[in-house]
Amino acid sequence: MPETYLLIIFAIIVVTILLFDLGIFNKKQHIVSVKEATIRTIIYIIISSLFGLFIFYEYGSEKATQFFAAYLTEESLSLDNIFVFVLIFSFYKIDEMQKHKILFWGIIGAVVLRAIFIFVGVGLIEITYLPSLDIFGKSIEFNIVLTIFAIILFYAGVKSFKPEEEEKSQNFDNNILIKLLRKRFPIDTNSLSKDAEHGKFITRINGVKHITPLLLTLITIEFSDIIFAVDSIPAIFAISRDPLILYTSNIFAILGLRSMYFLLASIIKYFKRLRQGIAIILIFIGLKMFVSNFVHIPAIMSLCVIFGVISISILWSVVENKKRIR
Repeated sequence: MPETYLLIIFAIIVVTILLFDLGIFNKKQHIVSVKEATIRTIIYIIISSLFGLFIFYEYGSEKATQFFAAYLTEESLSLDNIFVFVLIFSFYKIDEMQKHKILFWGIIGAVVLRAIFIFVGVGLIEITYLPSLDIFGKSIEFNIVLTIFAIILFYAGVKSFKPEEEEKSQNFDNNILIKLLRKRFPIDTNSLSKDAEHGKFITRINGVKHITPLLLTLITIEFSDIIFAVDSIPAIFAISRDPLILYTSNIFAILGLRSMYFLLASIIKYFKRLRQGIAIILIFIGLKMFVSNFVHIPAIMSLCVIFGVISISILWSVVENKKRIR
């Protein structure tokens, strides 16, 4: 099957999911329950898995393995996003009923930005290979962009071990876009309490435009997603260079992030070792990307390592929590 047709099928699936989500699941603003979030998360995983099996049927096991490895990588790193989303919503005191609306539009922004990052990234990688070097009788091709990405991932992994208290004390109003908005527009801090059913990003008070905490939160989440993309996009380049595989796996993972937030937001604080697991994954992928200049590491190995590290991190957290209870 030509890649164009696969991209069309992917686009139809994504648009259908978004329209179904907006038109049926959230026709009316409501608080997303854990049960609803669980069902949605399972549905998103099933759809993503079926798409991966379709890739297997059309393109073979190598492409399918790359898809699932990239999907699991993005899904794993997205757990870190949930930690930050919890802090952002708390910082701006966002009502539970409004969280899905913010995450929905945040996902729309991410779909566009990730396309730019991935396709531009693939192009940069293609044009930044250095002339081949003969080392110990073996031809080696160094890539400038991949080497930079490897350093970024390794640094991000080490940085992810930072104390949780340091992150909790973060002031999200230090975002440059938020500062510019606060200078340009007054803020309606009461908009959510007055209009909890129909929260708006911009409102008018006595004829004057005011921005609401919803808009501040949306911008902060979009900005944080760009920061996270600096880690996650280089990470998936260590798995595949096929932009279609990378983009589809990335977007399927992001689409499920909203449901995962409502499923895990209240309990993720108990999985303290997840942060260490994510840090290890970033370091592993950074090292894998660096050594890719010398040797090819199969995508199946990345898939096994990522799955194993996340599983161990969760089990470690559960064991620690049980010890504290005793």
